[in-house]
Amino acid sequence: MSVNPELVGRSFPPTAPYLVGREKVREFARAVFADAAQHVDPDAARALGYADVVAPPTFAMVIQDLTLQQLLAEEDSGIALERTVHAEQRFRYTRPIVAGDELLAQLQITNVRPFGTGAMVTSEAEITDAGGAHVVTATSVLLIGGEDA
Repeated sequence: MSVNPELVGRSFPPTAPYLVGREKVREFARAVFADAAQHVDPDAARALGYADVVAPPTFAMVIQDLTLQQLLAEEDSGIALERTVHAEQRFRYTRPIVAGDELLAQLQITNVRPFGTGAMVTSEAEITDAGGAHVVTATSVLLIGGEDA
């Protein structure tokens, strides 16, 4: 296995704050065919009790990606992007992401499991708002092919 098993338990510093923009939410909603009005229309979102447009649930991946970039930049990880496939994704929400949110994320590696000549790397990104309140936990599993794959 080329992936460093000592990654398990490693935590990374919180990301810089990410300001969720209305247009970013609208663009993402169009890209994933989330056509509910609360994703694009502030009035429709307000009618449902939100301050602004509501991001589709998978939008959390935008913020989680900032944490995964930290992992990929680790010189001792043994992870090569060209041998990496995003195998699984899960989200556990406390509340929806809304335009205007300022979010930070912190990644922790929770498992490295051998898989053939490579490994499966599981990570959790805890995404919080500017006040430190939990918004969503994004769990990712990356399948890393071996060097001879």
